[in-house]
Amino acid sequence: MTAVSRSATYSFTKPNRKSVTLLAGLGVEGDVHAGVTVKHRSRVARDPTQPNLRQVHLIHAELFEALRAAGFEVAPGDLGENVTTRGVDLLALPAGALLHLGDEAVVEVTGLRNPCLQIDTFQDGLLKQVVGRDAAGRIVRKAGIMGVVAVGGVVRPGDPVGVELPAGPHRALERV
Repeated sequence: MTAVSRSATYSFTKPNRKSVTLLAGLGVEGDVHAGVTVKHRSRVARDPTQPNLRQVHLIHAELFEALRAAGFEVAPGDLGENVTTRGVDLLALPAGALLHLGDEAVVEVTGLRNPCLQIDTFQDGLLKQVVGRDAAGRIVRKAGIMGVVAVGGVVRPGDPVGVELPAGPHRALERV
């Protein structure tokens, strides 16, 4: 991991921290999106009883490098993620993959982040960089993945990230 972030208030960006504590079944301790039921405002407005499949947001640091090459200035925490990784192809993981973060914590991957228009308020044109289309015209989401905390624990920048794939057949990630 290169960074960990959390915010107790609804804000687009999240400040980096020296550590965050993941709580099983809830998310990041002290983060506005922690909870058993959904906490994202647009989803709460539709159905506040739906399960929170977006307890932890993870982004790969390689995305920030690609965005910088396209002329954008984006750093860990700027897109509202809780965990910034390096060297793990998050977008290629199947649903149900387990990410072992640090010594104890385990996050189960639930799906792809579906960024909203707020991302263009942060930096104009950024949405087109993180959501596009492939050669067949299918939507490609690049703004990270979401997960739920299966096993709690403290995670810090510099901690290792291990990947445990589920038994096959694998299900491709969809937006959550």
